[in-house]
Amino acid sequence: DLAFTTREREALYLKGLLPPCIRTQDMQVELAMTNIRLQKDDLGKYMFLRELQDHNKRLFYRVLQLYTSELMPIVYTPGVGAACQKYSMLFKRPRGLFITVHDAGRVPSILANWPEPDVKAIVVTDGERILGLGDLGANGMGIPVGKMALYSAIGGIPPELTLPVCIDVGTNNEALLNDPYYIGLKQRRVTGSEYNHLIDEFMEAVVKRWGRQTLIQFEDFANNNAFRLLERYKTRYCVFNDDIQGTASVAVAGIMASLKITGTKITQHTFLFQGAGEAALGTADLLVMAMEQEGLSTEDARNRIWLLDSQGLVTMSRMGRNDKHKMQFAKQAADTKNLEEIVDLVKPSCIIGVSAVSGAFTPTILKKVASYHKRPIVFALSNPTSKAECTAEEAYKHTDGQCVFASGSPFDPVAHNGKTFHPGQGNNAYIFPGVALAVMACGVNEIRDEVFLVAAKALADLVTKQDCDEGRVYPHLDQINETSLRLAAKVAQWFYTEGYATHRPEPEDKYLFLKGKQYDATYDGSSFNKHINGKSSWSSANPSFTR
Repeated sequence: DLAFTTREREALYLKGLLPPCIRTQDMQVELAMTNIRLQKDDLGKYMFLRELQDHNKRLFYRVLQLYTSELMPIVYTPGVGAACQKYSMLFKRPRGLFITVHDAGRVPSILANWPEPDVKAIVVTDGERILGLGDLGANGMGIPVGKMALYSAIGGIPPELTLPVCIDVGTNNEALLNDPYYIGLKQRRVTGSEYNHLIDEFMEAVVKRWGRQTLIQFEDFANNNAFRLLERYKTRYCVFNDDIQGTASVAVAGIMASLKITGTKITQHTFLFQGAGEAALGTADLLVMAMEQEGLSTEDARNRIWLLDSQGLVTMSRMGRNDKHKMQFAKQAADTKNLEEIVDLVKPSCIIGVSAVSGAFTPTILKKVASYHKRPIVFALSNPTSKAECTAEEAYKHTDGQCVFASGSPFDPVAHNGKTFHPGQGNNAYIFPGVALAVMACGVNEIRDEVFLVAAKALADLVTKQDCDEGRVYPHLDQINETSLRLAAKVAQWFYTEGYATHRPEPEDKYLFLKGKQYDATYDGSSFNKHINGKSSWSSANPSFTR
């Protein structure tokens, strides 16, 4: 763009093709933000950023890095949810790979079409459960695209090493099947062995093309496939599921930070989940691990966790043997769907909403929880904002400002009884970019469940007294780049201590080691020159990153 110098314009034969004005990248960033703020709505802002990403990659990432807290709700939840709902209508230029069920047997050749020779991180979805919006089919590609942008903007992972993927096996969304502009397959979802063979072929093709240490993040698969695929692949590939493990990590981090405010221990709490899907069960499992490390037995830890699904309280009488994930938390109790009755029975000190049922935490529920505990923890984590179990204002109002609150999507500060609360956003972006950075830099072959407890503790440790005084249980979003790097350093240390890192020699200072590998989005950044010259820090230190 206009940042080319006079000398560069001469050398690259750009004289006359550009106006004479020369702008610095800082000026371009300022102008981009001015244009973004002129957009009438979040969807307009999303489209401006997508076009910027297509036109000037380095400027796009620089803008994201400098204005993360302002732009996060646009490129990620809740803005990306609205974009996914209209993805086909908005579609201009493809980004990422689309693999369909009709490509079975030819997946390796499709991966070979990707122009970048060395991919080291993939986010893949089949679009069946996009946020709290349901089956969006190929329109769900907006999620991997958004997540990969945050890999680079927050985690500092070079964007050319990342790849968004949509595996299109059809959709059961009638509106999409009848939409003449829908970009995906117009057929009902394929299931069973045909589906399984396609996913197997994809996983095998990735390793064959880019190596065993290629990180694969599963995103927004339906519950029945999410758990099954994670169990199937987690010891055979470098894989994790962000909806199960990433959400669990950020939720547990928020709970651990809440303990600084409540002055309690995690083993003193009783947890009630509104919802019993991927996020709930992943969080429940990680809470059990955290309580075990504090001395509780597995059985005692599970007894402190209660689940409520769409059919009511998860009880022994309801659970079949096929539902092993819920079964371990089932209770000997009367069957009921009434949340008020359940709150009276359980008397939870922490209620966690992950059901995408808007308004589930009614004023009565919030008042009841506050009557049982002086400082209840209320997490309304469902996305997007329209699906939140309660708003921040409702939570503070109906607990008389006593609750510790966090949400999945952002809420504005709330004034109550002369105090202003700044509600924390339990955003997975606090977790997955840092974990990915550590995994890739350390040459890890397998991502253990314990990694996400290490990440949760690292994130909670970064919550300051000032954060707590303001009602935050997460560091301010303006600090998320530094937060991600410090979290990654803690995770990297764990990889080396536990013997999962293959990169040698072991770096003495993990923070500086990781910082030296991060993507520099400035035009004259050192990493830019290294990439141009084929001397990326990702390739020189580890054979697995050879380009």
